[in-house]
Amino acid sequence: MQLSRVTYALVAAGLIGGVATFYNQIDGSPVTPALAASQPAAAQAVIPTAAANLPDFTALVDRAGPAVVNISVRSEGKTMASDDDDDDEGVPDFFKHFGVPNGPQMRPQPRQGMGSGFIVSPDGYIVTNAHVVDGATEVTVKLTDRREFTAKVVGEDKRTDIALIKIDAKGLPALDLAANPEVKRGEWVIAIGSPFGFENSVSAGVVSGVHRALPNGQMVPFIQTDVAVNPGNSGGPLLNAKGQVVGVNSQIYSRSGGYMGLSFAIPADVAVNVADQLKTHGKVMHGRLGIGIQGLDQTLAKSFGLDDSSGALVGSVEKDSPAAKAGFKTGDVIRKIDGVAMADSTDVTSRIGNTAPGTKVSVQVWREGKPVELTATVGTLDDGKVASAGDDADTKGRLGVAVRSLTPEERKESGKSGVVVERAGGAAAKAGVQAGDLIVGVGSTKVTSPEELKTLVEKSGKTVALLIERQGRQIFVPVKIG
Repeated sequence: MQLSRVTYALVAAGLIGGVATFYNQIDGSPVTPALAASQPAAAQAVIPTAAANLPDFTALVDRAGPAVVNISVRSEGKTMASDDDDDDEGVPDFFKHFGVPNGPQMRPQPRQGMGSGFIVSPDGYIVTNAHVVDGATEVTVKLTDRREFTAKVVGEDKRTDIALIKIDAKGLPALDLAANPEVKRGEWVIAIGSPFGFENSVSAGVVSGVHRALPNGQMVPFIQTDVAVNPGNSGGPLLNAKGQVVGVNSQIYSRSGGYMGLSFAIPADVAVNVADQLKTHGKVMHGRLGIGIQGLDQTLAKSFGLDDSSGALVGSVEKDSPAAKAGFKTGDVIRKIDGVAMADSTDVTSRIGNTAPGTKVSVQVWREGKPVELTATVGTLDDGKVASAGDDADTKGRLGVAVRSLTPEERKESGKSGVVVERAGGAAAKAGVQAGDLIVGVGSTKVTSPEELKTLVEKSGKTVALLIERQGRQIFVPVKIG
């Protein structure tokens, strides 16, 4: 009975390539060729075929593995310590570790960490994550041939989480970061790195998604995979079946601190652009247009007369910004940049943010039912000014809101126009409009009075796009009023 259970369990998992050749001892009894004859013919045929279709990464790993390095860092940290080691014996261990008021003082103590990286030129340039070397006072690189080098941090860019370091060596194996292959969902990829310090470990999986937006990652359209990535993998390469670098492993989503099936990599084109700038200038200059944008859903797209929801909706245009000088208007929908279709707001932010300041870009926007071509000169991104938009937005009737005009004092103090929502109900409340919101416009048309709002809403169809301002941020809110 035990033999039967084990055999069928293995067959169900697709792990027996051919039962006739399986002679391992189980409970002291060999599995004989006669057992194969008792299996259904379909099972005998399917199992070898499935195994034959699985990819073999051995040659790829032999080629790429030597270019992947282990990175160890030392940095100054703060650790609990008293003036006399015996003085804190009465303090519970928990408080010794986390600190208590008026307790032992914090002293600088060396801290160690590790990550991965990969060589991108034979003369010793290595790409890794910025968070791997952030704050490091000493960086040590270990190669697969066991040689160790002290590395210099050439530069790091926290916005994209890419860093470039350099070791003093020649003739090193290197990976080509500039191939920039197309990445497709479902394709096989592998990660090589040092999870938990296990150097040059290999894990495999498939691409789960592309253009993923993550918090604090506006500059990066992340590649999502189901490849097992754990602490220590950070900075290592993500490779396709041809051995080309498609990304740099950067983050995982985890509730336990370990792998849970969601890992994210920085696309190779972003990494090579940042690495080149770090090598040339030691820093990265990100571009900006000076617009606030948000993603489109189908409801919003229809309200602007679009058949699909690709692109990004302009919610605000900064005064005297590159966008304002180029003629951008609130309500424009960015559809293409330099002829390349934009999938979503992350696409737009990444493309502009990773464009060198001073570069002229051609932007196709959808405005009042037709495409309009604009040319903008990309500016320099100042700290805190990232092109993105945030949270949620007539009188009673189709909208279900009660509004009032701004008082002269409010208008003078804020320098703004619009109508203030005093009460929200019905369709507007369902869409997220709240009391205190400032309705600035309907679609691309500005609103200055309750009468104008009522007229514009009455002329609209089943969906109206309200431009609201809340806590200093503007965003379009689609309201179904049909």
